[in-house]
Amino acid sequence: RYGRNKDYEPLAQINLAFLFGQSSGLPVYYRKLAGNISDVSTIRQLIRDLSFLEIDNVKLVMDRGFYSEGNTNALFEKHYKFLIGVKKSLRFVQDILDDVRDSMKTRAYYSADYGINVYSKTIEWSYTAQKPRSETTETEKRRIYLHLYFDDQKAVDDRATFNSLLDTLEEEILTNQRTQEHESLYQKYYDIRTTAVRGTTIIPKQDAITEIEKNYGYYALMSNDIKDPLEALAIYRLKNLAEKAFHNLKERLSLRPTSVSSEQNLEGKLFVQFLALIYLSYISKAMNDQKLHKTMTMHELLDELDIIECFGRPGHKTHYGEITKKQKSLYAALGIEAPALV
Repeated sequence: RYGRNKDYEPLAQINLAFLFGQSSGLPVYYRKLAGNISDVSTIRQLIRDLSFLEIDNVKLVMDRGFYSEGNTNALFEKHYKFLIGVKKSLRFVQDILDDVRDSMKTRAYYSADYGINVYSKTIEWSYTAQKPRSETTETEKRRIYLHLYFDDQKAVDDRATFNSLLDTLEEEILTNQRTQEHESLYQKYYDIRTTAVRGTTIIPKQDAITEIEKNYGYYALMSNDIKDPLEALAIYRLKNLAEKAFHNLKERLSLRPTSVSSEQNLEGKLFVQFLALIYLSYISKAMNDQKLHKTMTMHELLDELDIIECFGRPGHKTHYGEITKKQKSLYAALGIEAPALV
């Protein structure tokens, strides 16, 4: 279906839903969804579609695009367990973040395994639901866990991204090339004055800019099931892994936008990428279990193994080049037998 993507292009879009095994961390199912739908009706339909798998205790992991008060109430109503990203700008998130913004940067909240600072708090969610028969509104409190994170590297990235946005806005204003999509941002971050003598001048609204700057490096997750903030983050990162794999699909297989000549070609590309995601997920879980993320990235691990040479001829065994001790240890950490020298 048509919607508006991150590049503000009104193109046909799709979303992908993945089902991961909780203990294995491997994807076992995927489904293509309409790209402009981000409400709980999509989730309900997805759960119905999964019924043939006879799976109990499905836990939903969703990005910020699925968050709304209505969606959250609907998830509670259907007794779904969920983990969802939430915007820092939400009032209830800001209230808690304001209380712990500085203290959670201290060593007491630091996780050496993840290299970030974490904080978690149990809060009350004001659940409301409409009773169909009596047409009355039911209101009660539900328990929910709000997990907050601070990442130094993300703070650096956030600063660079925001400064780049401000640079773009200023250039558009001063060169009289303003865009409709940015009009609200011009007004939010600048006082703009135009005179016949001096032309256009801009004065940054520092209060509005500071409001963004104070949140550099922070992000938040919310769950009605997962108490441990690090467990929640590990599960949420599986979603990120799937998103990165889909990003690779768009970039490496020319699917940005979806340049396929038929529905069958699209399904084929999605299936190939799903197979690749199984490998990526296995490697990611093994690296987490063996704490390899402390010393290298997945890209660095794959690069280290990629330099192993192999030679093959039809009808003969494959011959492998020299394998170093480090490479053998990586194979062992992944639970895979290293190739034998022949």
